[in-house]
Amino acid sequence: MSMRAVLEVIALDAEDAVAAQAGGADRLELVADMAADGLTPPVETFAGIRAAVDIDLRVMLRPADGFAAGDAEGVARLVRVAREMRAAGADQFVLGFLDADGQVDLDAVERLVAELDGCRWTFHRAIDRAADRDALRKQLDGLPGHDTYLTAGSAAGVDEGLPTLLAEAARCGEPGYEPRIMVGGGLRLEHVPQLRAAGIDAFHIGGAARPGGWDGPVSAAAVAEWRAVLDGV
Repeated sequence: MSMRAVLEVIALDAEDAVAAQAGGADRLELVADMAADGLTPPVETFAGIRAAVDIDLRVMLRPADGFAAGDAEGVARLVRVAREMRAAGADQFVLGFLDADGQVDLDAVERLVAELDGCRWTFHRAIDRAADRDALRKQLDGLPGHDTYLTAGSAAGVDEGLPTLLAEAARCGEPGYEPRIMVGGGLRLEHVPQLRAAGIDAFHIGGAARPGGWDGPVSAAAVAEWRAVLDGV
């Protein structure tokens, strides 16, 4: 395959960002508090990372652990945060909300998307907790700026979700299946050849970029190992 695969790395701060770019990352997902699986970072963190690197940044919009957007005031706070991030120069985002029944919280998503005003965005692994993945895709179809799903194919990770990922890749181009699949969540290097053979060309790593665990920084060498495998497939 001639097209370079996209490698996205989770970054918590400028040190992570610099190491990830040095290792060959194409894009960073900016988050805070990985104990809660990644929440919205402070605007100051975004500004520091933006000043440190020149690759694409996608900023998480997630107020708390879980996949609920919260009540009306919670959604309004998210909208304000998105506005502040945009004013600071952010132009790509990550979001995704479900209701108590595992259905997409379309009202919350649409309110945020309206604030993003055409910025590109990823619907994150909330899809892996959805009651009906296909219905979620159909409901989000055509929303402005939506170009990516971050998914492992299963809440349990890529090992369990691989058949779903391959099936969804085969539907590329159908309504609801136009956004790129970016695989992340228990992703390992040995998964890459089969995913690439299915046409999947975007990969997301967090812990795999940190040999010392989440208490340590991103390793440029670890990122470079992923870059070499992606480029060599």
